[in-house]
Amino acid sequence: MLEGIYTETVLMHSEVRPRPIEPQSTGGVILGSQSIYRYSLRDSDYPVLIIVDKIMDEEGDMILPGHYELALSDERDFLILMQTKNPIAIIPVFKVEEDKEAFNQNNDKEYQKILEKRKKEREKTNKKRARKGMPPDEEKIHMEAEIEYVKDGDYYLLKYERGTIRAWGAIKSY
Repeated sequence: MLEGIYTETVLMHSEVRPRPIEPQSTGGVILGSQSIYRYSLRDSDYPVLIIVDKIMDEEGDMILPGHYELALSDERDFLILMQTKNPIAIIPVFKVEEDKEAFNQNNDKEYQKILEKRKKEREKTNKKRARKGMPPDEEKIHMEAEIEYVKDGDYYLLKYERGTIRAWGAIKSY
């Protein structure tokens, strides 16, 4: 009896056997093949905003800490704070900027040729990926959302950036 316990302890010591005897995933399921990975939702189309503190308005409604998506309305006059695609708050925008250099670059003939070449290469790659059962490769868009508390005016300043558009909004805190 004592010999069996001693042998198991020695074989499982980290210097004798660095890896466990049996595989960690049993049942033949390969990591990444489970439905939670294969059929999960894609990345968001909007920048993600992380709110750390509770934000309360004058009526007593509250925005709880958490991860939210920040979207700009089509008219560019409101920021929409969403959680799981449900709007939580509508925030007025006081400043909107569009990067003119990037806008002019997108209309340039030579740049259009480069974009067309990239598009053809991406289509070829996506055909290969489709044959293997992989999701298509999509063009990445720069997205960023920030929030900061301004003590002087007692409000939260929100910064939204997606592609060539930037917008700033404010939430008055109470």
